[in-house]
Amino acid sequence: MAEKRDYYEVLGVAKTATTDDIKKAYKKLALKYHPDRHVNDSEAEKKAAEEKFKEAAEAYEVLSDPQKRQRYDQFGFAGMGGASGFSAENMDMSDIFSKFSDLFESWGMGGSYGGGGFSSFFGGGGSGPRTRRGNNLRVKVKVTLEEVATGVEKKIKVREAVTCPHCNGTGSADGIMDTCQTCKGKGRVTRMRQSIFGQMQQVEICPDCEGEGKIIKNKCPHCNGEGIVRDEVVIAIQIPAGVAEGMELTVPGKGNAAPHGGVPGNLLVLIEEERHKMFMRSDSNIIYNLMIDIPTAALGAPLEIPTLNGKVKVNIDAGTQPGKTLRLRGKGLPQIDQYGRKIGQGDMLVNITVYIPEKLSKEEKEWMQNFHKSPNAAPRSFDADKGSFFRNLFSNFK
Repeated sequence: MAEKRDYYEVLGVAKTATTDDIKKAYKKLALKYHPDRHVNDSEAEKKAAEEKFKEAAEAYEVLSDPQKRQRYDQFGFAGMGGASGFSAENMDMSDIFSKFSDLFESWGMGGSYGGGGFSSFFGGGGSGPRTRRGNNLRVKVKVTLEEVATGVEKKIKVREAVTCPHCNGTGSADGIMDTCQTCKGKGRVTRMRQSIFGQMQQVEICPDCEGEGKIIKNKCPHCNGEGIVRDEVVIAIQIPAGVAEGMELTVPGKGNAAPHGGVPGNLLVLIEEERHKMFMRSDSNIIYNLMIDIPTAALGAPLEIPTLNGKVKVNIDAGTQPGKTLRLRGKGLPQIDQYGRKIGQGDMLVNITVYIPEKLSKEEKEWMQNFHKSPNAAPRSFDADKGSFFRNLFSNFK
């Protein structure tokens, strides 16, 4: 497919749209691009309608879910990482009709894969045996700011459904599977139903073989004929640089195995950032609070400070005031766009504070009192644009 369009643009609604607005917009598009309305179109037109139908379903799947919509509004496509459960690039049309079956039934559009037009729209694909899909598996992974800066591989141990090693996922103890007599191995049966388009021939999943076209008589005792068992496995996950708290990444095919050798589900990885001892994060920028003593602030000095990639030297100018911010270009985190591509590098912002001694010796008090009499000890007039600590601090979080 072409590059993804904004979900709000796909449905033709504003970002302030209500849930009802989103549902109405999706219904309009689903009716417009439903395969039963394009039976007599050319193959190119059918394909274009199919892509529009899928695209609308993906957009609705995200925007109709408050949590997914919030992530999308904040991070764009990078925040989804496949969190919608399917994407327009590789979704199966049966997934759409299965996932939104209640909606389609309430709209009189049919809630199952198939229909006279549906089968012809996909070149008879609706009459073939069903391919089972494994469930998605969701895990949380903690990352440090250092790992966010460079990307990292994480190995996690999960308990999930895996292919039964005793029957190789077939579910049959002897490897024999008989053709289902109800559907004659097609996995689907047909019936006539009334829809908003008139009387239609609808193809449905065979109730006896559950769409697989085969019947297992001698079930594997280890998996009870399902072809899958539970086991603990170690999965390596590549965490890209620039991820943020709340992002959900997708590892295709690393979820639960599907019954009888079907397509495995995906592994959904929710990102959690560990709190750092020295740094705070503001988007792609890193905030570091540097405390210096009075002599350093007054006289100036070169200092060595930590960054995410090791220590660097900074120069403190003579007469530095509390609240001054130093900006170290490129010392922050990678900036990524809504598609997860790197488009720049954040900065490190060093907020300077001056330590005021809480206790002084007799000699120090005398020195301070003498210095207090000096004309240079008198504070200058307040400059709201340059001397406000809070102005400097909060401007970094805009």
